[in-house]
Amino acid sequence: MLGIKKKYYVKQELEDDKPSIHGRMKRNNNNNQNHQTGFCLMSMLELQKPIIDTPCQPVKKAAASTIIAVFLITVLMVSVGWLDISFFSGVSSYQNMVVGSKSTTARHKPEFPLECSTENQTQTCRKDYPTTTGIPPMNTSKVECPSFFRWIHEDLRHWKQTGISRDMIEGARKTAHFRLVIVKGKAYVEKYRNSIQTRDKFTLWGILQLLRMYPGRLPDLELMFDCDDRPVVRSRDFQGPNARPPPLFRYCADEWSLDIVFPDWSFWGWAETNIRPWRNVLKEIKKGNERRKWKERVPYAYWRGNPSVAPTRKDLMKCNATDKNNWNTLLYVQDWDRESKQGFKHSNVEDQCSHRYKIYTEGWAWSVSEKYILACDSMTLYVRSRFYDFFIRGMLPLQHYWPISENTKCKSLKFAVEWGNLHPQKAQAIGEAAGKFIHEDLKMDNVYDYMFHLLNEYAKLLKFEPTVPPGAVELCSETMACPTTGTWKKFMVESLVMSASDVTACRMPPPYEPQELRDFLETKANSTRQVEMWEDQYWLSQY
Repeated sequence: MLGIKKKYYVKQELEDDKPSIHGRMKRNNNNNQNHQTGFCLMSMLELQKPIIDTPCQPVKKAAASTIIAVFLITVLMVSVGWLDISFFSGVSSYQNMVVGSKSTTARHKPEFPLECSTENQTQTCRKDYPTTTGIPPMNTSKVECPSFFRWIHEDLRHWKQTGISRDMIEGARKTAHFRLVIVKGKAYVEKYRNSIQTRDKFTLWGILQLLRMYPGRLPDLELMFDCDDRPVVRSRDFQGPNARPPPLFRYCADEWSLDIVFPDWSFWGWAETNIRPWRNVLKEIKKGNERRKWKERVPYAYWRGNPSVAPTRKDLMKCNATDKNNWNTLLYVQDWDRESKQGFKHSNVEDQCSHRYKIYTEGWAWSVSEKYILACDSMTLYVRSRFYDFFIRGMLPLQHYWPISENTKCKSLKFAVEWGNLHPQKAQAIGEAAGKFIHEDLKMDNVYDYMFHLLNEYAKLLKFEPTVPPGAVELCSETMACPTTGTWKKFMVESLVMSASDVTACRMPPPYEPQELRDFLETKANSTRQVEMWEDQYWLSQY
């Protein structure tokens, strides 16, 4: 500003010595004011006035041209972006400065929002999105992926010896909803049939966001995806050394199937139930957890859902508390048709963290509700399930959840609540361990990294060069989201990856050694047996 003198002293950056730009820079602890690493920089107005209280020597006429040259060079650096203009306003912006020979640049990443064409134009993909992350391909992250990533090796183990041929992939077509082909970083899809609701659409949307997050980092590949609930590739049908099971991706599997487990569509939003994308939901659940301390929560087991989708859920409703039997439960029927008409007032997942205990039970297969229940910090009462998704295999009974018997649900639930209320600190610790796992290990960045590693490991097994089939259509975020309307488009915009990642994916952990895997599974089984013993002793003492 005119009339105000400003003096800026800058020295070249030394090892572990960050410059301060509020007025003078810190100088080395010596008495040499003309140290070779320092220089004095003044505004043009100050050149016309005497300099007061400065360690720099008074400006001589012979030095004026040098100072002017420095000033002009500095202006040039600002104009091309090498030096932040805020340096001259007295505002600290160390992260955006380049001083001396070391760059301390930390610029904002360029963002690429949706670029939708006008109504009378054909929607096209934007051409300016980065085709590479700028990260050297051989760079390895210092951060190791969560332990459940190790199951990627197990899910693909069936093809390690034989590899995957095109004929194997074609064998998965009879139940697949779509074929996905990635060639040179672009996605192409060949659709075969419609899925339930918009599962296929949001699954493909998630894969497009992965390509935006790690452009140029996924190899060419081809796969078949089935969006239905239950696995269909039965291991008993593919026995012996000549077995050629079809590689089929889906959302869950069981111990008798070979389907390859992939994150479900709801991580990018479940529009039909008004559940927002996972990154947003996690923030909302965290706030919901903070509304009521654990000891202040209702000391009963809570469940809300649709009991009509599976016999096990109908059986669960028999455990509701009545005048005759108090099973320590509060169970509610979720009518999604009525909810949609009433604006989903009773289905906000962040409002359902008000009880000390929450019940998880599968539906027709695994249930999308699993991750929302485990995120609540309430101790999850996990009814023993047949099906698993991609992350639950990394969680342990008595560490992350309390196992509930499928055949004697009511008694098992009652005992679990009694035990928790008698041991509130232990019950709270189990709930909080699950919450930490979900909020940290299952954060959205790790979901993308799981997809990234799964697809990379899968592509290594292909014995042919993927090509775009004649009936396939190129997909990009614009062609998918721009024609969409309502909640569906809202969730796509919310979950859009705006910039390429400037860090590598987490480091893939090694596969389990055979004995290591047996020990892990035995530990889980022993914990469940321990709970069953406690439960039997409790009920014997009641008679």
